[in-house]
Amino acid sequence: MSLESVRAFLAEHAPDIEIVETAESSATVPLAAAAHGVEPGQIAKTLSLRLGEEVVLVVARGDARIDNRKCKAAFGAKPRMLGVEDVADLTGHPVGGVCPFGLARPLKVYCDISLMAFDVVVPAAGSTHSALFIAPDRLAAITDAAWVDICQDPAP
Repeated sequence: MSLESVRAFLAEHAPDIEIVETAESSATVPLAAAAHGVEPGQIAKTLSLRLGEEVVLVVARGDARIDNRKCKAAFGAKPRMLGVEDVADLTGHPVGGVCPFGLARPLKVYCDISLMAFDVVVPAAGSTHSALFIAPDRLAAITDAAWVDICQDPAP
């Protein structure tokens, strides 16, 4: 069902983008990087965060970590990761397949500037065996995402 909601979203907002399905799981950043032949940083992971009473999605490079100080400065609240059940309920996607496309409920989407290090990033596409290739600025445009700087600088 989740993969289908992403297909429907893309058909409406970006019909030229194809979903890539793999036999191998892409449920974690290392697995996704191996399955799609890219470096881990190029994986665009989608984090489901609770900021006070609000739930938001943040898409960041795969090897990035949230910087709590930057996050609190940007959002005015300390981020808390959602539990597995809440993620599935609010996004409609299973953990490992969460993406900002075809959401079960409307959620505010943010893209971390860490994505801009790449011409193309690889977010999941609603399942643990699917993804797509997209430019970071296009990802932000089709999801109506705002850009933020809330991640730690990647390790050299």
